[in-house]
Amino acid sequence: MTLGNQVQVDDAEALRERLAELEAELLRRQESQRTCDQRFRSFADAAPVMIWMGGADARCTYCNRAWIEFRGRTLEQELDHGWMDGLHPEDRESVYGAYLKAFAGRYPFRAQFRMQRAGGEYGWVESAGVARHGEDGAFAGYMGAAIELTGRKRPMTAPDEQSVRTVFALTERERQVLALIAQGNSTKQTAARLGISYKTADSHRTRILEKLGVHETASMVRYAIRAGLIEA
Repeated sequence: MTLGNQVQVDDAEALRERLAELEAELLRRQESQRTCDQRFRSFADAAPVMIWMGGADARCTYCNRAWIEFRGRTLEQELDHGWMDGLHPEDRESVYGAYLKAFAGRYPFRAQFRMQRAGGEYGWVESAGVARHGEDGAFAGYMGAAIELTGRKRPMTAPDEQSVRTVFALTERERQVLALIAQGNSTKQTAARLGISYKTADSHRTRILEKLGVHETASMVRYAIRAGLIEA
């Protein structure tokens, strides 16, 4: 065998070994993810509130036991867009539209609507969700929770049209920073929640203040409330 042929054989063997290592690592990560998913579902099924998850395509991928018991349907029936069957006809368009807007902007979702219970009657429900990301930082969809409201629907402040336009003129990341700070997180906590440095988060905060034309956090919070990003 010539030296050139030997080098080719060695390179091929090294490539096979590397591919085997990559395959083993992929299998390890998949098994780790399955374990994490199982733990999460065990926790979620034990929770007293309704929990849901949506994939990167905005379709429902999971509902916990409390949700299934409230709806009186199977998990399979609620997945994808099946959960929308339970929305009151008068609320369906506005709720789904609000969800898709939040989904597109990756900002927190919150809405109150009527949902059909297992017995067939409708009850007021409040649901809130936030964007979630994978280990690589890629957008993975939404995760949220819902509770049944006692008595009648609670009043919610209608978003101010001008505030909505101003807030939507911000970048996706700036809206995320605005929502988190408006919810009471410090700049340091916001940076940790988004997986960015403190310096980057502070730069976003400074640009948000400039774009909104305000000078302090309290005014940012008022903008977020008027735009419907958070509740008062």
